[in-house]
Amino acid sequence: MDPLERSESISKEFKENREKETWRRTCLLSFQSLGIVFGRLSTAPLYVFGSIHPGDFKSEKEIYELFSFIFWSLSIIPLLKYAFIVLRADDDGEGGTFPLYSLLCRYANVGLLPNDNSASEIMNHDSESDRIKVRTRARRALERHKIFHNLLFFLALFGCCMIIADGVLTPSVSVLSATSTFGRSMIKLSHRVFSSPKTRNQADKIFSKIPVPMSCAILVCLFSVQRFGTKKVGFLFAPIIIVWLTFISGIGVYNIVKDPKILHAISPIYMFRFFKRVDLRSWKLLGSIVLCVAGSEAMFTNLGHFSMKSIKLTFICLVYPALILSYAGQAASIARHLGTSDDVANLSEYVPDKTLHHAFAIVSIFASAVGSQATITASFSIINQCQSLSCFPRVKVIHTSDEIRGQVYIPDVNWLFMALSIGITVGFRSITPIGTATGLAIISGMLVTTCLMSLVISLPWERSLILSTCFLLFFGSLEAMYLSSSLLNFPRGAWFLLVLSVIFLTIMISWHYGTLKKYQFDVENKVSVDWLTDLSPGLGISRVHGIGFIHTNIVSGIPAFFSHFITNLPAFHEVLIFVCFKSLPIPYISNDQRYLIGRVGPKEYKIYRCVVLHGYRDNIRDCDDFEDHIVSSIGEFIAREVRDHEALTSPEGMMVLGRTMGRGSALIPMTISSTSDQTFVGNTTKSILSCDLAETSSAPALRKRVRFTLPEKSPQQDDSVRQELQHLVDARESGTAYFLGKSHLSVRRGSNLLKRFLVMIYIFLDQNCREPPVALNIPHAALLEVGMAYTI
Repeated sequence: MDPLERSESISKEFKENREKETWRRTCLLSFQSLGIVFGRLSTAPLYVFGSIHPGDFKSEKEIYELFSFIFWSLSIIPLLKYAFIVLRADDDGEGGTFPLYSLLCRYANVGLLPNDNSASEIMNHDSESDRIKVRTRARRALERHKIFHNLLFFLALFGCCMIIADGVLTPSVSVLSATSTFGRSMIKLSHRVFSSPKTRNQADKIFSKIPVPMSCAILVCLFSVQRFGTKKVGFLFAPIIIVWLTFISGIGVYNIVKDPKILHAISPIYMFRFFKRVDLRSWKLLGSIVLCVAGSEAMFTNLGHFSMKSIKLTFICLVYPALILSYAGQAASIARHLGTSDDVANLSEYVPDKTLHHAFAIVSIFASAVGSQATITASFSIINQCQSLSCFPRVKVIHTSDEIRGQVYIPDVNWLFMALSIGITVGFRSITPIGTATGLAIISGMLVTTCLMSLVISLPWERSLILSTCFLLFFGSLEAMYLSSSLLNFPRGAWFLLVLSVIFLTIMISWHYGTLKKYQFDVENKVSVDWLTDLSPGLGISRVHGIGFIHTNIVSGIPAFFSHFITNLPAFHEVLIFVCFKSLPIPYISNDQRYLIGRVGPKEYKIYRCVVLHGYRDNIRDCDDFEDHIVSSIGEFIAREVRDHEALTSPEGMMVLGRTMGRGSALIPMTISSTSDQTFVGNTTKSILSCDLAETSSAPALRKRVRFTLPEKSPQQDDSVRQELQHLVDARESGTAYFLGKSHLSVRRGSNLLKRFLVMIYIFLDQNCREPPVALNIPHAALLEVGMAYTI
């Protein structure tokens, strides 16, 4: 089965599960999505008009024209583009830049990810489906020119960087805008309470300094609650957003009634009037207006945390009408009070009753903290996808839900974002420069999605090239307009986005480059199976009791580090298993298709290969029962190998197997209690790693261990099969050890400066990763790392 057919089978399973989604579950997810997905869109009224300097408002007509831009931007981008079109381009329930890129990689040979080529080595592409054989003109053009491959990959990385940068900037601008509102409210309260000018001036000095330290304290609290997961955070934050939307929409209705002429600005004629007399000053205003669609990309990126139906329902029925009413009321209030105050653009200024100012300030603080949640969870999703596809350094990913696999939390990234957000808040101390940088990040990410989506319409959706071009021109022209306006604000703070994007792009490109070069080195320096079988007698290799798991990145041949080990220490276990993890550009791999099991060399050598397939959303790390499933799958392979030749695929005769433990007929598992050292460490490992054993805890924790036995003898199972299965069980009882290659990279002489820089960054990141290359809870005493020099 090729990757496309595998993807289609999983997609069919996903769609069947989605159709079974009840309205009760949809309503529950819709409620949670309010606190996660739509907090950003809902709190944008805090800083859209507020990020514009009061002196830039020249006339009442200009305010009406700006509201017309807000109305049509909300209607075209989040409503039409995302809710009705882009959400349908989900990759089996997953959304974001990388899922769009993975769709294109599967339907056209344009992938540059390190695991793309290796995946094709495993799969059998001879029996391609009819759909993949139809090569459209656009697909042929993309596949023929390498420059398009590089451009698409760069677009995917750039779009991810914009979402990550937005996740750093949004908490700062949201919280700082709300605390500034609170500070102004307290200043007004002090003016009513104190009559002495001296006391008022002292109060003004105190309350004017409140926003920055208060923002830092709120940011610490916000990032501290992320560890509780999407579900709990969603239930906690959703009521706050409901109260906030009710508050701003109600006040909006009040101000619309006071000035109903604002409803005339819904007509696009007002936008045409703006273009007729546009100048450089007024064009820069659009750089702040684009903030009204901030959070639209999060609707798509957070799709894996919820469902398309729940996100679409919540936005259309609640969020969109509430925002339109809020912006209309705010614009009407600004136009009515234009020139009467230096703070006329602040959202709190159009609250009708002064006694509600303080309540509004408190609600806005809570809402601003919630508003940052959408970009934070979106960043977690994007980084998890990038890491799975070898485009981001190894970080610990915690799956916070057993029901929805897309809900993840990344501790290291969370605390890094907190430090950066606090640094930005303290450094800029104003929402104007942070808002301009945020606006540029928002519109840049949207433009990347538009470009990739136009290709998805043409390739995976198989629609006409004319339709794809119309999508690109219609939405791309609007976003390009906002992009040009945001670039004019580059000196006013948008330059900081360039700093963030350069940092994140350097990290991602360096990691991708280093991983790709290491994989190419492994492929070029791998040793054939004949080397092991022909030279074993000459090397005097002895076989010792137990099972040896050799982790490798290649799916054929013998890895170079293991041949290096055998040459210097000619001994290995009586049963060898080459384990290879391969990520495919699809979200999930079914458990029934998780493993590819095959035999390496002659049958009497008892050397096997296991390729573990996983998607960019699968949680394959931190698996306590990984070894048990591998042994069980190999036992099933031994039992089925003789009688099921048709199931064997690829030159090495590999067989697709799932998680067969407890369901297979080859080995029967039995659970017992044992210490971790007794479970994994056999005689061989103890002798080699005696120094490591001395460092282990004196009171090892008890854990469950699985022992295997053979079923009763069956006429369908011959003696040779039972003998090999018994040999596998005995080897497991003798102990297991894990062999990992420890890479030491160096740059080839004569390499250019750019290559040296990328490799240097990769080495630094690799040495400082908090996660090991294979996080399978391997006991320290059972792990043996073999050093290998890589010259790239």
